[in-house]
Amino acid sequence: MKIQKKCYFCRHNIENIDIFDTSFLKKFTTNWAKIKAKKYSGVCTKHQKELTNTIKRARFLALMPFISR
Repeated sequence: MKIQKKCYFCRHNIENIDIFDTSFLKKFTTNWAKIKAKKYSGVCTKHQKELTNTIKRARFLALMPFISR
């Protein structure tokens, strides 16, 4: 029997992901500032797309780094 992870955003009823909450967005990136895959982050497809776009916008506005060393 396979145990399914429930999406973080579905569990907490989060409608919109805040672009300015960078400490929260960093939970979904790796040490090198890459966006984690859906498989590792435990997020559903709908929220993964929204999360990806939000992280990309935050990078463009210089709120988050593109890479970190």
